[in-house]
Amino acid sequence: MPPGKINRLVLLTPPGRSALATLRVEGPQAVALVDQFFLPVGGRPLSDRAIGSIYFGHWSRSGGEEVVLSQHSQDQVEIHCHGGTISVNLLRQSLLAAGCEEIPWQQWIASQHSDPITSDALIALAEAKSQRTALFLLAQAEGALRGAIENIILLLRQRDLPAACDALDALLIHAPLGKHLICGWRVVLAGRPNVGKSSLINALVGYQRAIVYDKPGTTRDVLMAQTALEGWPIELIDTAGLHSSRDSLELAAMEATEASLEKADLALLVFDAFLPWSTEDDALTERWPTALVVHNKCDLEAAAGFRPEGVQSSAQLTGGVAELCEQIIARLIGKVPEDAAAIPFTDEQTRALTAARCALARNEVSLALDRLSGPPF
Repeated sequence: MPPGKINRLVLLTPPGRSALATLRVEGPQAVALVDQFFLPVGGRPLSDRAIGSIYFGHWSRSGGEEVVLSQHSQDQVEIHCHGGTISVNLLRQSLLAAGCEEIPWQQWIASQHSDPITSDALIALAEAKSQRTALFLLAQAEGALRGAIENIILLLRQRDLPAACDALDALLIHAPLGKHLICGWRVVLAGRPNVGKSSLINALVGYQRAIVYDKPGTTRDVLMAQTALEGWPIELIDTAGLHSSRDSLELAAMEATEASLEKADLALLVFDAFLPWSTEDDALTERWPTALVVHNKCDLEAAAGFRPEGVQSSAQLTGGVAELCEQIIARLIGKVPEDAAAIPFTDEQTRALTAARCALARNEVSLALDRLSGPPF
């Protein structure tokens, strides 16, 4: 039950068109508020019905919006209606006019759980981009991270500082993974014009997302495609070719390419295996030394001479694409933790854990305890 005498309204399903939408009314007058608008089949008002049952009827008038109601208690009612925005807004406006106060679903989730890690994980879970990342977030909602934090606190109170440090390090090693459980990873493909970046993205995604045309400089805008590699959400970013030019549009496009590379979680430098290695190619690998090198067009006869190590691929024939996917995941993920592993998944959690670890490095046990006992834990 919400605090005080406030009657709250929360939309529990995402906004937009869908098959069904669910609104929840909570508060001391929840049943009375809904009864003002609910016309049940059979005529008996909601207040005369048994708690826990489900009822069908119409909203506001006979023949109006069809709704299904479920009364969870004397102060909690859920309303299920058509998922279109018009239907949802009709119900919302009725209840707001009757005195309900609407709150975001995230605030409602937080109010249902005393553990902030649980509520944060459930909120994050709604934004998970793949089943694999959702499973890791679900583990945190079910107590994996809470259990790890409580274990570290116990170790600190027992003055077992080496074990506490090891446990903190084990959590922090998963922080880079946890940061991407919601937003995924950004992989930027860059290289000289016409090396096959767009075709390679098409091969990785599995359908033709980028425009492919046999003319240097075709891709002038940054193009993006969402996919999942081995269950990990990846945003593939296609960029303009890097080359010498005086054209203002091409120069602006190349600036956008370099900006994308700066923000990338992983850069793929794509080269044409049919062409000899050049000083321009050397300059690219020297400027982006941590990039994964990809030698594309290996279905053609490779040019003689030196080439640095890299993944051999053929976007047209999809040769080498499986190996490229493996290399991308190896670079981004590294060793995959167990499904039930404790993983910090917000920046606030990582900062608090880092602060606690730094405090222990200075033998400040009380400060470490404070960092693990307060927000966001």
